[in-house]
Amino acid sequence: MDFLSARNNMVDSQVRTNDVTLGELQRAMRTVARERLCAPSRAFAAYAEMELEIAPGRWLMIPRDVAKLLQAAQPRAGERALAIAGPYAAAVLSEMGLDVTALEPDGRAGAVVEQGLREYGVELVVGDPRTPPTGFDLIVSEAAVSEPPQSWLDALKPGGRLAVVVRDGRVGKARLFLRDQGFASSRELFDATPPLLAGFERQPTFEF
Repeated sequence: MDFLSARNNMVDSQVRTNDVTLGELQRAMRTVARERLCAPSRAFAAYAEMELEIAPGRWLMIPRDVAKLLQAAQPRAGERALAIAGPYAAAVLSEMGLDVTALEPDGRAGAVVEQGLREYGVELVVGDPRTPPTGFDLIVSEAAVSEPPQSWLDALKPGGRLAVVVRDGRVGKARLFLRDQGFASSRELFDATPPLLAGFERQPTFEF
């Protein structure tokens, strides 16, 4: 399969047509080999308009949604970024000149993406996404959560941004959170339906 042609077609037909105009982001997406960050048996579908399986229960976000999420977050070269359950976003951000750590909650998925991330200079950490390291300018997740935990906001520097899909039903909303002096505000970006990250589903409440 001609992955390079498929990659360029993905950018032209899925990314540019959805108002992603940031040139540095488009160039990074034309470079990063998405097929290196999924289950080998799914590489043929790496550039299709669909979530792509990495390991059981773990997926790469649709390319269009990754592009729109990253553009909204306004990544800048030299910044420190954390990608939670987001190996493709991690590689793209690294290609854009950021210092990127990928936090992968699933060891099976970590084993699949480790070599590919290393090729793009991304540090991979397999661990609990509820207790991330701190001191980041930007945090992004390719998986949805019912509500981002406070620990993710606390891991941001003042002025830092968190880009994630908040989903508690059939359709989620991509949101951008901004941290300022210990407080966080957010704005809605677009509709998206990535799978929920395991352990971040809405917990049922007991009612009499």
